[in-house]
Amino acid sequence: MSFEIRAIAPDVLDQLRKIDDAGRSPRRIVEEEGGNPLRCCLRRSRPGEAVLLAAYAPLRRWALETGADPGAYEEVGPVFVHAEPCEGAQLKTGPGYPAAMGGPRRVFRTYRADGSILDGHLVEAHRSEDPVAASALLDALLEDPQVALVHVRAVEFGCFLFEARSRRSDGPAPV
Repeated sequence: MSFEIRAIAPDVLDQLRKIDDAGRSPRRIVEEEGGNPLRCCLRRSRPGEAVLLAAYAPLRRWALETGADPGAYEEVGPVFVHAEPCEGAQLKTGPGYPAAMGGPRRVFRTYRADGSILDGHLVEAHRSEDPVAASALLDALLEDPQVALVHVRAVEFGCFLFEARSRRSDGPAPV
Protein backbone atom coordinates (compact mmCIF):
# COMPACT_ATOMS: atom_id res chain seq x y z
CA MET A 1 0.00 0.00 0.00
CA SER A 2 1.27 3.43 -0.89
CA PHE A 3 -1.03 5.15 1.58
CA GLU A 4 -1.70 5.35 5.28
CA ILE A 5 -5.06 5.42 7.00
CA ARG A 6 -5.53 8.11 9.62
CA ALA A 7 -8.04 7.92 12.42
CA ILE A 8 -8.76 11.10 14.36
CA ALA A 9 -5.53 12.11 16.09
CA PRO A 10 -5.31 11.65 19.90
CA ASP A 11 -4.83 15.38 20.59
CA VAL A 12 -7.91 16.20 18.49
CA LEU A 13 -9.88 13.49 20.29
CA ASP A 14 -8.96 15.08 23.62
CA GLN A 15 -10.43 18.35 22.37
CA LEU A 16 -13.56 16.76 20.89
CA ARG A 17 -14.28 14.97 24.16
CA LYS A 18 -14.65 18.40 25.81
CA ILE A 19 -16.04 20.69 23.11
CA ASP A 20 -16.73 19.50 19.59
CA ASP A 21 -16.08 21.36 16.33
CA ALA A 22 -19.58 22.87 16.45
CA GLY A 23 -18.81 24.41 19.85
CA ARG A 24 -21.03 22.03 21.83
CA SER A 25 -20.42 19.37 24.45
CA PRO A 26 -20.50 15.94 22.83
CA ARG A 27 -23.42 13.62 23.62
CA ARG A 28 -22.54 10.59 25.77
CA ILE A 29 -24.16 7.30 24.76
CA VAL A 30 -23.87 3.84 26.29
CA GLU A 31 -24.19 1.45 23.38
CA GLU A 32 -27.08 -0.98 23.71
CA GLU A 33 -26.43 -2.95 20.54
CA GLY A 34 -23.09 -1.58 19.36
CA GLY A 35 -22.08 -1.40 15.72
CA ASN A 36 -21.35 2.30 15.36
CA PRO A 37 -18.09 3.12 13.53
CA LEU A 38 -15.57 4.57 15.99
CA ARG A 39 -13.23 7.14 14.44
CA CYS A 40 -10.70 6.91 17.26
CA CYS A 41 -9.75 3.26 16.71
CA LEU A 42 -11.40 2.40 13.37
CA ARG A 43 -13.53 -0.44 14.66
CA ARG A 44 -17.21 -0.85 15.49
CA SER A 45 -18.57 -0.13 18.96
CA ARG A 46 -19.52 -3.02 21.23
CA PRO A 47 -22.59 -3.41 23.44
CA GLY A 48 -22.08 -1.66 26.77
CA GLU A 49 -19.31 0.67 25.57
CA ALA A 50 -19.51 4.36 26.43
CA VAL A 51 -19.09 6.50 23.34
CA LEU A 52 -19.50 10.14 22.45
CA LEU A 53 -21.32 11.59 19.48
CA ALA A 54 -19.47 14.74 18.49
CA ALA A 55 -19.36 17.17 15.59
CA TYR A 56 -16.08 17.00 13.68
CA ALA A 57 -14.63 19.15 10.89
CA PRO A 58 -11.85 17.04 9.31
CA LEU A 59 -10.87 19.57 6.63
CA ARG A 60 -10.64 22.33 9.24
CA ARG A 61 -8.17 20.22 11.21
CA TRP A 62 -6.16 19.34 8.08
CA ALA A 63 -6.12 23.02 7.04
CA LEU A 64 -4.68 24.02 10.41
CA GLU A 65 -1.92 21.46 9.88
CA THR A 66 -1.11 22.34 6.25
CA GLY A 67 -2.14 25.96 5.74
CA ALA A 68 -4.81 25.01 3.17
CA ASP A 69 -8.11 26.87 2.95
CA PRO A 70 -11.05 24.52 2.31
CA GLY A 71 -13.49 27.45 2.24
CA ALA A 72 -16.98 26.22 1.42
CA TYR A 73 -15.79 22.59 1.34
CA GLU A 74 -15.29 22.55 5.08
CA GLU A 75 -17.96 20.31 6.56
CA VAL A 76 -18.92 19.60 10.13
CA GLY A 77 -20.54 16.26 10.75
CA PRO A 78 -21.23 13.61 13.36
CA VAL A 79 -18.64 11.06 14.51
CA PHE A 80 -18.62 8.44 17.23
CA VAL A 81 -15.52 8.16 19.44
CA HIS A 82 -14.80 6.37 22.69
CA ALA A 83 -15.78 8.42 25.73
CA GLU A 84 -12.36 7.77 27.24
CA PRO A 85 -8.98 7.45 25.49
CA CYS A 86 -8.51 4.07 23.83
CA GLU A 87 -5.68 2.25 22.09
CA GLY A 88 -6.41 4.22 18.96
CA ALA A 89 -5.98 3.20 15.37
CA GLN A 90 -3.25 0.66 16.14
CA LEU A 91 -6.17 -1.71 16.76
CA LYS A 92 -6.75 -1.75 13.01
CA THR A 93 -5.34 -5.00 11.77
CA GLY A 94 -3.16 -5.12 8.68
CA PRO A 95 -2.32 -2.49 6.11
CA GLY A 96 -4.84 -0.77 3.93
CA TYR A 97 -8.52 -0.10 4.15
CA PRO A 98 -9.96 -0.93 7.61
CA ALA A 99 -12.56 -3.67 7.10
CA ALA A 100 -14.64 -2.44 10.06
CA MET A 101 -15.28 0.83 8.20
CA GLY A 102 -16.80 -0.91 5.19
CA GLY A 103 -20.49 -0.53 4.50
CA PRO A 104 -23.20 -0.57 1.88
CA ARG A 105 -22.01 2.58 0.09
CA ARG A 106 -19.09 4.88 0.64
CA VAL A 107 -17.91 8.02 -1.07
CA PHE A 108 -14.19 8.60 -1.52
CA ARG A 109 -13.69 12.37 -1.80
CA THR A 110 -10.38 13.62 -3.09
CA TYR A 111 -9.04 17.05 -2.11
CA ARG A 112 -6.32 19.24 -3.55
CA ALA A 113 -3.53 20.73 -1.44
CA ASP A 114 -5.31 24.12 -1.44
CA GLY A 115 -8.32 22.54 0.33
CA SER A 116 -10.69 22.42 -2.64
CA ILE A 117 -12.50 19.25 -3.58
CA LEU A 118 -11.20 17.51 -6.68
CA ASP A 119 -13.61 14.61 -7.14
CA GLY A 120 -15.96 12.19 -5.47
CA HIS A 121 -16.20 8.48 -6.15
CA LEU A 122 -19.27 6.50 -5.15
CA VAL A 123 -18.12 3.09 -3.96
CA GLU A 124 -20.77 0.36 -3.82
CA ALA A 125 -20.79 -2.46 -1.27
CA HIS A 126 -18.91 -4.96 -3.42
CA ARG A 127 -15.87 -2.64 -3.19
CA SER A 128 -16.41 -0.76 0.07
CA GLU A 129 -16.85 -3.97 2.07
CA ASP A 130 -13.83 -5.59 0.39
CA PRO A 131 -10.65 -4.18 1.95
CA VAL A 132 -8.48 -5.33 -1.00
CA ALA A 133 -10.70 -3.65 -3.62
CA ALA A 134 -11.12 -0.50 -1.51
CA SER A 135 -7.36 -0.33 -0.90
CA ALA A 136 -6.68 -0.65 -4.64
CA LEU A 137 -9.02 2.26 -5.32
CA LEU A 138 -7.36 4.40 -2.64
CA ASP A 139 -3.96 3.58 -4.15
CA ALA A 140 -5.18 4.61 -7.60
CA LEU A 141 -6.72 7.87 -6.34
CA LEU A 142 -3.59 8.85 -4.43
CA GLU A 143 -1.40 8.27 -7.51
CA ASP A 144 -2.90 11.44 -8.99
CA PRO A 145 -0.42 14.24 -8.18
CA GLN A 146 -3.33 16.66 -7.64
CA VAL A 147 -4.70 14.56 -4.75
CA ALA A 148 -3.47 15.65 -1.32
CA LEU A 149 -5.81 13.43 0.67
CA VAL A 150 -8.91 11.27 0.44
CA HIS A 151 -11.80 11.35 2.88
CA VAL A 152 -13.94 8.25 3.15
CA ARG A 153 -17.54 8.93 4.17
CA ALA A 154 -20.72 6.94 4.64
CA VAL A 155 -23.23 7.87 1.95
CA GLU A 156 -26.38 7.37 3.99
CA PHE A 157 -25.45 9.71 6.83
CA GLY A 158 -22.60 11.70 5.26
CA CYS A 159 -20.39 10.83 8.22
CA PHE A 160 -16.63 11.14 7.94
CA LEU A 161 -15.06 7.72 8.55
CA PHE A 162 -11.32 8.24 8.05
CA GLU A 163 -8.65 9.93 5.96
CA ALA A 164 -6.11 8.38 3.61
CA ARG A 165 -2.84 10.09 2.66
CA SER A 166 0.00 9.03 0.44
CA ARG A 167 2.95 7.41 2.24
CA ARG A 168 5.32 8.93 -0.28
CA SER A 169 4.69 12.22 1.48
CA ASP A 170 1.77 13.94 3.17
CA GLY A 171 0.62 14.88 -0.30
CA PRO A 172 1.53 17.90 -2.37
CA ALA A 173 2.76 20.98 -0.58
CA PRO A 174 0.05 23.53 0.18
CA VAL A 175 -0.32 26.32 -2.35
